[in-house]
Amino acid sequence: MNFTQTAPRHLIKTPDEITKMRVAGRMAAEILDMIEPYVQAGVSTLELDRICHEHIVNVQGAIPACIGYGGGGGRPAYMHATCISVNHVVCHGIPSESKILKKGDILNIDVTVIKDGYHGDSSKMYIVGGETSVLAQRLCDVAQEALYIGMSMVREGAFVGDIGHAIQKYVEAERFSVVREYCGHGIGQKFHDEPQIVHYGIAGTGMQLEAGMTFTIEPMVNAGVWQTKLLGDKWTVVTKDHKLSAQYEHMIAVTKDGLEVLTARPGEDLSRFKQ
Repeated sequence: MNFTQTAPRHLIKTPDEITKMRVAGRMAAEILDMIEPYVQAGVSTLELDRICHEHIVNVQGAIPACIGYGGGGGRPAYMHATCISVNHVVCHGIPSESKILKKGDILNIDVTVIKDGYHGDSSKMYIVGGETSVLAQRLCDVAQEALYIGMSMVREGAFVGDIGHAIQKYVEAERFSVVREYCGHGIGQKFHDEPQIVHYGIAGTGMQLEAGMTFTIEPMVNAGVWQTKLLGDKWTVVTKDHKLSAQYEHMIAVTKDGLEVLTARPGEDLSRFKQ
């Protein structure tokens, strides 16, 4: 049985498309950098979302991709510019006036913008007050390194399975777990496209990577079990055992001998990658 597949032609972006995605990616990275000073104890996640929304629309002249996304099948459309996931929330946390940040909280802010028809998608962790528990700090550090380890597998000729295998091997060696139900994804004019970038699996399997493919890598790392639970709002995903979760995400383009990080943040050390 063949466990590999070739990428459909529509997934290979032209240089002009990559240029537009580079602009959108820079905007997503800018949002994550801009919002950091506002992540303080006593601030609501809804207020953080409002600041991000205003910056996207009024400063960047872009569109918040998440607003109005994903309705149907009994699930309401998402109505915020960001997903803000605090502590044991894995992903898709809905900003709320009642969710007030406390010192030591860890949170992920995930933002996607649309500029000139193309998406830019990225997320990172924040620590409220700059200090948290030893476990929470290590979890955040491992989640970021898991992203970088997955990115290090990307080059033309590699396989999607190589990314997930490397992430899973690293995370489990650190005595944490990798979420299985949610994954990275192809991206461009479509928000979510092929290939699915799962963060576990078998090396040498899945779609073979080609220069010009664009997708996100976004491992969700749990302090406890990998299983999750979807709450009644049909969006918020939490860890099944209510232990902490952390996530980092970049949008990348495959190149002949490596990758280009389209959502690189100011001051982020990406020197290990051939870009």
